[in-house]
Amino acid sequence: MTKFVDIRQAARTLAVPEGVTILDAALANGIAYPHGCRSGRCGACKSRLFSGKVDLLEHSRFALSGEEKAQGLILACRAIPTTDATVAWLDGMDDTPSHPRRCLNGRVTSTADATHDIKRIEIVTEGAERLAFSAGQYARLTFPGAPTRDYSMASGPSERALEFHIRRVPNGAATERIHTLLKIGDPVMVEGPFGSSYLRDQHAGPILCIAGGSGLAPVKGIIEAAMARGMKQPVHVYFGARSDRDLYLVDHFEGLTKRHPNLSFTPVLSDAPVAARWRTGFVTDAVANDLKELDGWKAYVAGPPPMVEAAMQITTARGLRSEDVHADVFFTPAEASAPR
Repeated sequence: MTKFVDIRQAARTLAVPEGVTILDAALANGIAYPHGCRSGRCGACKSRLFSGKVDLLEHSRFALSGEEKAQGLILACRAIPTTDATVAWLDGMDDTPSHPRRCLNGRVTSTADATHDIKRIEIVTEGAERLAFSAGQYARLTFPGAPTRDYSMASGPSERALEFHIRRVPNGAATERIHTLLKIGDPVMVEGPFGSSYLRDQHAGPILCIAGGSGLAPVKGIIEAAMARGMKQPVHVYFGARSDRDLYLVDHFEGLTKRHPNLSFTPVLSDAPVAARWRTGFVTDAVANDLKELDGWKAYVAGPPPMVEAAMQITTARGLRSEDVHADVFFTPAEASAPR
C-alpha cells in the first residue's frame, strides 16, 4: 500500500509505493536528496525520522550505529516506510547545494599517470555549458565502450576542465578500458553533480581531511576551494597510501602548505619500513595519535570502505558529531554488491 512521506527540505509530500525506499522515491521525483552509495554503506543519506515508522534494510554499522537509530536517525536509502512519515536529511536547507543536475557531452583533453594504477584525466564539456558543482562532489562518467561509473571531481568549481583520478581495478570493465585505451579527444558523457561530501564553506571551525588512495581526488578539490575562499581555520590533511609508489601530488600539497600556513599535509604509508621518509602505519592511527579533541570540527573522508569505517569510529570517539563527518566511500562494483 502506498505511504505518504513528507520531506521537509523539499517542502513536498511524496507517494511512496510499497517496498520502495524513501531515497529511491525522492530521486524518482526529482528531489536532490543527499546520497552516496545507495546501499547502506556510507551514511551520506542519513536522515531524521520525525514521525511515522520505517523498516530499515540491511546496512553497515558505521553508516548508522545502534545509538543513532535510538536517536531517531535512519538511512533514506534503506528505509521503507510502513506508515505515513516525515523526514529530513541532516544538513539544513541553507547548507544544501542547489546545482542543477545535467547530462553534458565532453571530450578528454588530458591523460597522465599519477601512479602505477591511478590515472589523472581532464575533461572539458562541449559548448558554453559547464557542470556546476560544489568542491568534493562527483559525476557519473560514460566513456566509449565502458559501463557508466561514478568518479569524484579533483578540480574546483571555477576551473574549466573537470579533473578525475581513476584507479585501475583489476578486471574492471570500465577502468581497464580507461587505463589502456582512452586517448585525448575521446567523447565522454558527464552527468551530475552528485554527492553530499562537499565543502561547507560557512563552517568556521577546524577541518580534517582523510584520504586513502584515489580518495585524494575530492580532498584536493575541497582543499583548493577552501584556500581560494580564504578560509583561515586550521586544516589538516592526512593521505594514506601503501608505499612510496602509491603517493602522488605530494609536491602540489607541500606547495600549498608553504602558501597557506593554516594548512598541514601528512602522508602515511601502511606498507613501508619504519625508516621510510614518511610516517608509517595506518592513516587513521596517525590521526588518532595527533588529534585528541574534534568537537566543533568538520571532517571530510574519502577512500576505501575499511579506511572510512576506521575514520568514522576514531573521529566520533574524539567528539566529532556524526553530522559533521562527510564521507565519500570508494566502492568497486563488486564491493557495492557484496553482502554486508
